Amino acid sequence: MVTTLKSAARRPPVPERTRRPRRRGLPRGARRNLSAYGFLCGALICFAVFSWYPIIRQGLLGFQKTNFVGESEWVGLDNFERVTSDPAFGAAWKNTITFTLLALLCGFVLPFVTAIVLNELRHARAYLRFVVYLPVMLPPAVAVLLFKWFYDPGPGLFNQILGAVHLPTLSWLDSTSTALISLVIVATWMNMGSGTLIYLAALQSVQSELYEAAELDGAGLLRRVWHVTIPQTRLILLVMLLLQVVATMQVFVEPYLLTGGGPEDATVSVVYLMYQYAFNFNSYGGGSALGLMLMLVLMVFSAAYLRVTRDDRA
Repeated sequence: MVTTLKSAARRPPVPERTRRPRRRGLPRGARRNLSAYGFLCGALICFAVFSWYPIIRQGLLGFQKTNFVGESEWVGLDNFERVTSDPAFGAAWKNTITFTLLALLCGFVLPFVTAIVLNELRHARAYLRFVVYLPVMLPPAVAVLLFKWFYDPGPGLFNQILGAVHLPTLSWLDSTSTALISLVIVATWMNMGSGTLIYLAALQSVQSELYEAAELDGAGLLRRVWHVTIPQTRLILLVMLLLQVVATMQVFVEPYLLTGGGPEDATVSVVYLMYQYAFNFNSYGGGSALGLMLMLVLMVFSAAYLRVTRDDRA
């Protein structure tokens, strides 16, 4: 016992444990999610280079005169005055708005009706979904050129069908009364597959008990659609409405490949007129001015849309 106490007394005192200075750097959560931040930075860089920078550059070009060779010259509102005094300016806005309204009647309603029909089917649903979506997989240029042959006044498919049933043939793309409607038909056929699948997914999320209760109350198909389907899919309908308007007001491929804006400026759109100013008239400022006008119109429409529908989104 005494020996143990003496040995313990001879032991040197244990120094107190010194604290290491705390390292300064990224928080632990940030270090843990460093890879996620890296992927986010990549996406932000892509958006900045391919989306935000062109928007800012277009805004500057709208007030400049340049040929991308020499120095740019600030011209104020001269580009806006030039494009607004162009006789094709009013026709372009009129055609764009008319195309948007007609495309909404066809391209917004028809995919929803098709989705309802597919949702009611019990057999071959997967095959029919593929058939409906098939036009979306075609490149837009291929689909438009295919319809250009359909619209041909001589051996075109549509006039052949009209002739087979003893109806007068039409000058689909050469008449001011049918050219714009012909573009709407092409755009609807090319894009309805995406809308149909989105609507179909929304319909399949509706509770089946609601349809069963409506059937027990004696509701037919139309009443079930009006009182169950539309209220339950209101949010997706509103979102698709906004996307349809934004997309159709930027129509370009159809008039560019089918009609070239004719006949008599009957199919010239705002975006097609932008293309003409930039690449045919060598007025990049005029094209940018038109782009700014279109962007402002779409921004005002989007803001009004979000304001009106905020209760439905909540």
